[in-house]
Amino acid sequence: VQLQASGGGLVQAGGSLRLSCAASGRTFSTLFVGWLRQAPGKEREFVAAIPRSGGTTSYADSVKGRFAISRDNAKNTVYLQMNSLKPEDTAVYYCATTGSYYYSNARRYDYWGQGTQVTVSS
Repeated sequence: VQLQASGGGLVQAGGSLRLSCAASGRTFSTLFVGWLRQAPGKEREFVAAIPRSGGTTSYADSVKGRFAISRDNAKNTVYLQMNSLKPEDTAVYYCATTGSYYYSNARRYDYWGQGTQVTVSS
């Protein structure tokens, strides 16, 4: 599985960004596609996940009501719409896939994209 993340950038607090994750290759073993992030000096953490075959999406408490994950199966692309951004959202954002139901555990992800930097200024 190859994943290509894009869409990061610099935005002021309260602004919005949309991240994209284009997938290719053998995705048949994937159960969930997730977005995770890593801020400087912190561990990588779960942000959101969406089932590969459709269904209920899941979010970290810190982003509920502000972020929305979605997918376009025709384009093999997963999106993360981020609204009402806060300085604490600043991190490198990664898209990744997992064949596990423990999608909130960053260590359960098998394939990772290269990451895209999101910086939110106050």
